[in-house]
Amino acid sequence: MQHRIVVLGAGYTGAIAAGRLARRLHRADVAITLVNAEPDFVERVRMHQLATGQDLRPRPFSEMFAGTGVEVRPAVVSGVDVDRRTVAVVDANGPGEPQAQELEYDTLVYALGSGWNDQGVPGVAEHAHQIAGRPGALRLRERLARLEAGESVVVVGGGLTGLEAATEIAEARPDLDVALAARGELGDWLSPKGRRHLRKVFDKLGITVHEHASVTAVEADRVTTADGGTIPAAVTLWTTGFAVHPIAKATTLDVTDTGRIVVDGTMRSISHPDVYAIGDAALAMGPGDKPLRMSCASGTPMAWQAADAIAARLTGGKLPNAPLRYFNQCISLGRREGLIQYVTADDRAVRAALTGRLAAVYKELVCKGAVWGVANPTLGLPTRRRHVVRQPARAGSPVGTAS
Repeated sequence: MQHRIVVLGAGYTGAIAAGRLARRLHRADVAITLVNAEPDFVERVRMHQLATGQDLRPRPFSEMFAGTGVEVRPAVVSGVDVDRRTVAVVDANGPGEPQAQELEYDTLVYALGSGWNDQGVPGVAEHAHQIAGRPGALRLRERLARLEAGESVVVVGGGLTGLEAATEIAEARPDLDVALAARGELGDWLSPKGRRHLRKVFDKLGITVHEHASVTAVEADRVTTADGGTIPAAVTLWTTGFAVHPIAKATTLDVTDTGRIVVDGTMRSISHPDVYAIGDAALAMGPGDKPLRMSCASGTPMAWQAADAIAARLTGGKLPNAPLRYFNQCISLGRREGLIQYVTADDRAVRAALTGRLAAVYKELVCKGAVWGVANPTLGLPTRRRHVVRQPARAGSPVGTAS
């Protein structure tokens, strides 16, 4: 009987994990099913580009996984029962009314990722835009296209997403009045060199920066800050962070208060040994016993770790022991400028930083490399498929009993 592996979510982490499992395991021994709501891969790191009118190359999963042995199931996940080892799905894009079905699994890889987080701020859900996924980016794209010269756009949030969105919009539409509202100082986690370059680019693009501005309400034409001030906003873009998919929190999995699945160093759930979690959905510890941040930079090595651990446990191989660490933060600042901030293993900025056009090229190569790995799931490293020789520990067994 084939060992059934179900991967939920085909973002960077889920798609990479499915492809790596197909490359590691003998096809006759496993049935790998990849469940995803959309039929095409979404380059989430480029949503700010999509929002400003740039077109992205379509990447259908049916083509990407053709001939790999991975079954792509277009469906929406509606529930997971980790005690019965079943997943409830509603098929997407099928004829007639959508039908609810159950998928059984022996090993589950949970990679449902995250969406935008309104943080409970009044007016955000009604009036703000978001670019956490393709639908939101396309709605913002349509709204920006209708803006006339001189109208205002406020990006709320001074993290990586906010910086990239603000600079992309300002570069694509220099006729607009673009502003960014940040709770702290602009780029306050960067090195002095990184902060100087960031301010230089913002000044060049004419972006107004509101520092120490905590937004407490959003209206149709303005945002209100904690000090009672207001910032005009024909369009508000909310980029203050992400919230994970709520399904995991409704299960008996050990999760955090925010719904992230707690995993060990191999990305296996600490409560259910037949469940692995990767990407934004997982709480994994990195160097310095610090949680890995939600990012593609974290998700990709997490996917490698999980796939290799699953393959090792099934085939009697050696468990991976690759430390998950950071090397840099790659920030696009429009199409012609960039910032590569080098960091310590636990993601703290060091003095060195790459800036300017070369940094923009570097970031573009990183984005292209990430999508190449997804689009070519069984290429790259030499393929060496192994036979399944043992079953992993079942739910309820002590963690660590399966080697």
